[in-house]
Amino acid sequence: MKDELQGSPYRRHRNDPEAGSSSRYEYDDDDAGSPFYIVRTKRAPIDKLRRWRQAALVLNASRRFRYTLDLKKEEERKELIAKIRMHAQVVRAAVLFQEAGTGLNVSSSAKLPSSPTPVGEFGISSEELVAMSREHDLSFLQRSGGASVAEKLKCNVEKGITADEADLIERKKAFGSNTYPRKKDEMFVWEACRDTTLIILMVAAAASLALGIKTEGIKEGWYDGGSIAMAVLIVIIFTAVSDYKQSLQFQNLNEEKQNIQMEVVRGGRRIKVSIFDIVVGDVVPLKIGDQVPADGLVISGHSLSIDESSMTGESKIVHKDPTRSPFLMSGCKVADGYGSMLVTSVGINTEWGLLMANISEDNGEETPLQVRLNGVATFIGMVGLAVAAAVLIILVVRFFTGNTKDPDGTVQFIAGKTKVGDAVDGFIKIFTVAVTIVVVAVPEGLPLAVTLTLAYSMKKMMADKALVRRLSACETMGSATTICSDKTGTLTLNQMTVVQAYVCGKKTDSPDNKSILPPRMISLLIEGIAQNTTGSVFLTEGGAMEISGSPTEKAILQWAVNLGMDFGASRSDSSIIHAFPFNSEKKRGGVALKLSNSEIRIHWKGAAEIVLASCTHFIDADDNAVEMDEEKLSLFREAIEDMAKESLRCVAIAYRTCGMDEVPTTEEKLENWQLPEGNLILLAIVGIKTAEYWRILVGQGYEMQFNYVLMLVSRCVRMVTGDNLQTARAIALECGILGSNADATEPNLIEGKTFRNMTESQRLEVADRISVMGRSSPNDKLLLVQALRRKEHVVAVTGDGTNDAPALHEADIGLAMGIQGTEVAKESSDIIILDDNFASVVKVVRWGRSVYANIQKFIQFQLTVNVAALVINVAAAVSSGNVPLNAVQLLWVNLIMDTLGALALATEPPTDHLMGRPPVGRREPLITNIMWRNLLIQALYQVTVLLVLNFRGKSILNLKNDTSDHAFKVKNTLIFNSFVFCQIFNEFNARKPDEINVWKGVTKNILFMGIVGIEVVLQVMIIFFLGKFTSTVRLSWKLWLVSLTIGFISWPLAMVGKLVPVPERNFSEYFKKRSSKKKRFNDKEGEGYAE
Repeated sequence: MKDELQGSPYRRHRNDPEAGSSSRYEYDDDDAGSPFYIVRTKRAPIDKLRRWRQAALVLNASRRFRYTLDLKKEEERKELIAKIRMHAQVVRAAVLFQEAGTGLNVSSSAKLPSSPTPVGEFGISSEELVAMSREHDLSFLQRSGGASVAEKLKCNVEKGITADEADLIERKKAFGSNTYPRKKDEMFVWEACRDTTLIILMVAAAASLALGIKTEGIKEGWYDGGSIAMAVLIVIIFTAVSDYKQSLQFQNLNEEKQNIQMEVVRGGRRIKVSIFDIVVGDVVPLKIGDQVPADGLVISGHSLSIDESSMTGESKIVHKDPTRSPFLMSGCKVADGYGSMLVTSVGINTEWGLLMANISEDNGEETPLQVRLNGVATFIGMVGLAVAAAVLIILVVRFFTGNTKDPDGTVQFIAGKTKVGDAVDGFIKIFTVAVTIVVVAVPEGLPLAVTLTLAYSMKKMMADKALVRRLSACETMGSATTICSDKTGTLTLNQMTVVQAYVCGKKTDSPDNKSILPPRMISLLIEGIAQNTTGSVFLTEGGAMEISGSPTEKAILQWAVNLGMDFGASRSDSSIIHAFPFNSEKKRGGVALKLSNSEIRIHWKGAAEIVLASCTHFIDADDNAVEMDEEKLSLFREAIEDMAKESLRCVAIAYRTCGMDEVPTTEEKLENWQLPEGNLILLAIVGIKTAEYWRILVGQGYEMQFNYVLMLVSRCVRMVTGDNLQTARAIALECGILGSNADATEPNLIEGKTFRNMTESQRLEVADRISVMGRSSPNDKLLLVQALRRKEHVVAVTGDGTNDAPALHEADIGLAMGIQGTEVAKESSDIIILDDNFASVVKVVRWGRSVYANIQKFIQFQLTVNVAALVINVAAAVSSGNVPLNAVQLLWVNLIMDTLGALALATEPPTDHLMGRPPVGRREPLITNIMWRNLLIQALYQVTVLLVLNFRGKSILNLKNDTSDHAFKVKNTLIFNSFVFCQIFNEFNARKPDEINVWKGVTKNILFMGIVGIEVVLQVMIIFFLGKFTSTVRLSWKLWLVSLTIGFISWPLAMVGKLVPVPERNFSEYFKKRSSKKKRFNDKEGEGYAE
């Protein structure tokens, strides 16, 4: 057991034989040979991440991979962390060497850290404090004394500093703020310019510009090259602005992730402040799971142990106390115990601040969907490259063989007669068209649309009280098939009250009634409650009572206050000589107190049946300690069962006396002293009621939200709680996890110990059937998560305690509680539920499903454009040598498709019917049969109509009387205009791939309507005013009507198309089956040769 505790408690599962090894889940990452098939990017190997990047067809790597993990920077970051950790280890070794060589009696001639240069009213300088903290200088601290440092910092170690704003400002001026420099903004315009195809187009534009000016003069010759250059510039500006806005969203979310709320003592009162607002001189209470917010000194501590692995790289737990090891490093975690610290250095003056300033947090992280979309983009891009190459070859051959003619029939190139400049100019135009086809064909915006929709979803989820720490968690929540949830604070509210008590051997429904309790009983209860707590009670100047702590602690403290407790006086009547902090494994906590008369008392508090099992006596109505016989023990057990059936949390409070001879005499032995747990005297068993979350939801008018919660709970929620099995059963029946009493049987309802003691195969067998697990330890939760994942569930887990960290880390999605959750739990999580409310978990599921749905909408829209544009240009090029959609027009289409289309479709809010669907399977194909049907119908319609216009346009539009050049431009302008309006109308169709009514809720999406409006206005401006640049002419109102009609027809066509049934089996599976048959055949042949 001792060896186990040498490591961090939230790393302990790695060596735990019951927890198993994460390697057994490698089936998750089985990519079947494809580099783009990474089901789970959480903790994915670096070589796997590097492999898909190398396989992707990318036009602009810096932009495409901006929001993925920067592998090079990650290596540099690890090297830097190693250097800083090495410094921390050297300091630690020096301190140990000093202690071993001279003990704590350091020579008075030891050198001061630096010359004292006090600032303002403070008697110590920032340089002295920094040197003392960074070098762990015990000599300086010993001469000054810990209390002296506090005095020099104008701080009272009990009441902290004043909460005066002027004093806080003065401290920030003297010692700095608890912040560190930000990373500089990225060069978004420069990155947008690094697109390979855009660079080629700019070079082609420059060549065209030079040739045009040379042959036609500057007045007319700059249009061709200038129009391409301007179109490229517009694309770059739109791209840069879009990327900059995304970056701002991620930056704001990143700041929110780092903005930890910490408790500090100011003016004798515990208040919560941002970690950025902590100043030198602050007194910070610490408890298990907290992050040390700055460098400082231990003021007081009970079993206070710190995990310094974030700084030293070692997972060894270091015990801290005010005399021998008082130095605390910022960024480390409290692994055990509780205490308080004095802040001595903040921000850049700490090792952690230096570390964070040098390795500014990388938002990059691939998501499974992002990787898969890169695969789709690569495949489409390869097809596009092949098409572009074919078009280039065909057009060049036709041009130089004299088969390409102008609209008036003039041959463009005649060998030996055409000038070199004209020939080069003709080739550049052909080359520009081919490159532009590549720009349109390679869906660079497809993977980036994931980032866009994730950024939008993260922002909206923040408003819904969910802070996303890992990008991939957004989309993975859409695939969650089961949620392992805590009870208290998640399925129930964090509002608790003591409503029942068993005292003096009998039940009372009026626990606040002091008259029924004997005086000595009240005195012992108040003593135990006041000292055996991590909470506090503060009396404001107005006389109001402020109680802080966990919900259970607050309920018990409030009960003690009602019984007449003076918190400050009760704590000063005795002193804590040793403490055993509440432990989720043992489910109890205790303290050893030394009274003024030197008597030693040990107080225990914890799970009722566990504490009761250690009791041999109880106090009766006459204030006497009476031996607990079997009959009385049965009575108390029945009382606990009855309370649990009423959904009450049962807590027992007990004590015992202890002789001085049992207390260790040396400090070292006292640290390792195991508090006596047997022969306890029972004081009270209290029943604590939690607020009825379900009725509150309905009562506040959230019936719809309540229905979604109920729907999700009844389908896929499993309650995993440390509470009594009967309490868990009552809550599960109330909120629908268990349908009826008939369901409340094993293994639907199971105790953690029973599940823990099963073999691995037995756990796998029953895991699917477990709905409620009571009296579970954090390791039981971990075992359940592992079993469910082996059964191929996508598992989400909620947790708040330090010991929940392994389960949060192992789960596909870890959901930590924002109010009651420890920093350790939050750091192991993927999403933080800021209000500890299960309704927020449901909102996260909705957004997760929305992310996937929005990406599918965008894929359908973009592939339709890709197919139509490629087929139209290729067909025209092969048949006539001219393309109806030129380079500038295709760049505009690309802008609609990539940037504006992604912005419109990727930001669709979640709809109600998403919750009625089953979870999205992680192995389901991205393009469903419904999407194939929709995009093929639309693409076929567009290709047919526009090719008819291309080949028969003159006769259909009655343009025979026009000049050849004008008729050619009118026909091509109509094709371009109709093509753009087809895409604009099709954006509406893409909103609802499986619904007839595509306009439902469209007016509520202001962003979508605004983007469509911008696209229409810009298209009108292009046709009316920018004809010189786009090679278009103004159209008559009749032709505008024709364009709009062609676009409009896509609506009724989509409605009719949605009536066409599609097979349930995805089209891609037919190809997979054929390829797998071929593979098996080849394997058999290979076996035959081997024989």
